[in-house]
Amino acid sequence: MFQRRTPFTKIGMMLFPSLSELEFMAPYGIFSYLPNTQIYRIAPTLEPIYSDTGFPLIPNTSFKEVPELDVLFVPGGLGVTAKLEDAEFLRFLQIQGERARYVTSICSGSLLLAAATLLRGYRATTDWSSLTLLAMFGAESVADRIVVDRNRITASSLTDGLALGSVIAQELLGDAIAQEAQLRLNYSPTLFTDSFPESLHLETFDSIRVEQQTLSRARLQIIRRITSTV
Repeated sequence: MFQRRTPFTKIGMMLFPSLSELEFMAPYGIFSYLPNTQIYRIAPTLEPIYSDTGFPLIPNTSFKEVPELDVLFVPGGLGVTAKLEDAEFLRFLQIQGERARYVTSICSGSLLLAAATLLRGYRATTDWSSLTLLAMFGAESVADRIVVDRNRITASSLTDGLALGSVIAQELLGDAIAQEAQLRLNYSPTLFTDSFPESLHLETFDSIRVEQQTLSRARLQIIRRITSTV
């Protein structure tokens, strides 16, 4: 897996109460398969944060411990409303965003980036109901699924989480590694049926196929065993 040399990458993903769990977890899934990458789950303290569904998310880095990031990522969700008036939170975003290589968000998370002055003069997107609000912060609202403007990458809805993670991975590490992460998540089934991407090495595909075949054989043995007793 990922035999090619890659630079060390630091991705900071913001946590706050009532964030959208799906908007957080889909990009996290892509990021977790990137080589030589550290993911920082960031909150003011290390106390559990509860998502919009009540699912607990555990920070691993407090505001005081965050290093300079390659990627700053902000999800959306119902909790965005309260954070729009959280001066400490917005100041943290501003400081980190000014230093990060890429500043990214999904859905209404872009409102928080904008409130932290990080989207002023940039093209960006958000959920359809917030496009006019985004423009009030000096951003150029664009009704597209994913918008890339220089080092700002924003996605419009929770259904775009895997695509957003893939775009960020591609920007960071190139096509082959982004496609590799997609393949491991079974996100891009056309890789198996359509033309094979030239940037994804055949040996990479073969290694993943071997892993999947090994897993399938193990599952087959278990299923045969448990069904034979029914």
